[in-house]
Amino acid sequence: MLDYADPRDPLTHPGMAVSGSARGRVGMAVHNGAVPHSSSDIDTDLSPDPAFPADVDSALVHAAHRAMSLWWASNARDLPWRRGRTDAWGILVSEVMSQQTPMSRVVPYWLAWMDSWPTPQDVAAASTAEIITAWGSLGYPRRALRLQECARVLTRRYGGTLPRSYEELVALPGVGDYTASAVLSFAFGRRIAVIDTNIRRVLSRVFRGVESHGGSATKSERRLADAVLPGEGHAVWNQSVMELGAVVCTAKNPLCDSCPLSSRCLFLARGRPGLGEGRTRPRQRFAGTDRQVRGIVLQALRSRSVLSRRELERLWDDHIQLDSCIASLDEDGLIDILPDSSVTLPA
Repeated sequence: MLDYADPRDPLTHPGMAVSGSARGRVGMAVHNGAVPHSSSDIDTDLSPDPAFPADVDSALVHAAHRAMSLWWASNARDLPWRRGRTDAWGILVSEVMSQQTPMSRVVPYWLAWMDSWPTPQDVAAASTAEIITAWGSLGYPRRALRLQECARVLTRRYGGTLPRSYEELVALPGVGDYTASAVLSFAFGRRIAVIDTNIRRVLSRVFRGVESHGGSATKSERRLADAVLPGEGHAVWNQSVMELGAVVCTAKNPLCDSCPLSSRCLFLARGRPGLGEGRTRPRQRFAGTDRQVRGIVLQALRSRSVLSRRELERLWDDHIQLDSCIASLDEDGLIDILPDSSVTLPA
């Protein structure tokens, strides 16, 4: 573990004057998530200060850049799509799979998916039934269909490669602001702020001392993310802040004693006001919901090609709810209803 109590470090000694060199951003050579493995690999070339919002301390920002770069080098989880071990398509697949799904569940599915279909052309050529089956229990299976639609557009329009402009990426099926920004940053090394719930929480707490209230990102949150983005090492910054929010600066039970930013975190200094308030949505029960019924039907179809009406009725006692869920699965393109009321995965 790196020692952050360096007497020369303004992060751990707030009263220390910050020199021009100390304010320089930490820079790292980054491509496809590759990061240096030790502090000796850090490039300390300086770049101009950004225009910080009036309520943000620029010295704190630069100290945070340094601390997060060091923390990331020693603490980043060893996920298979990090550190240059995949291409832009692999990063896109990982981001789509990770939406509303714990990372621990994503890893085996991502490995199997990339082994079967390492390119957009491979996914485009696969049957829809194969795609839905491979998605398994990741949840929200419409993401799988959108990913295949995306692969078909990439194959037809871009020769199986991902475009490098934000505008072209967000025009792809299933790709929104976050996913496009993540691909540009993590795969192509573009300087762009990546904004997700974890990043918003960390930035809001550290630099403004308030809790993030969930929902869509506000203009103020976007301005803050853009302002604190370093001129160099920006992909490492995006990934490290996201990682910190996922494993340390969590919504309800942050591990402040383990946080590399704790000594200068305004939220912690103010007594963590409103901790955990204003989450995006309350946790929803799963048992008995349409989501559960839809999942049961799809899981049964993954192990057999067709389910008869009688077999469907054995899956769920409430046949009115069952019929509603079958209709919604058909509407979403996740199943086909045959003339005899049996169902199958799409061809």
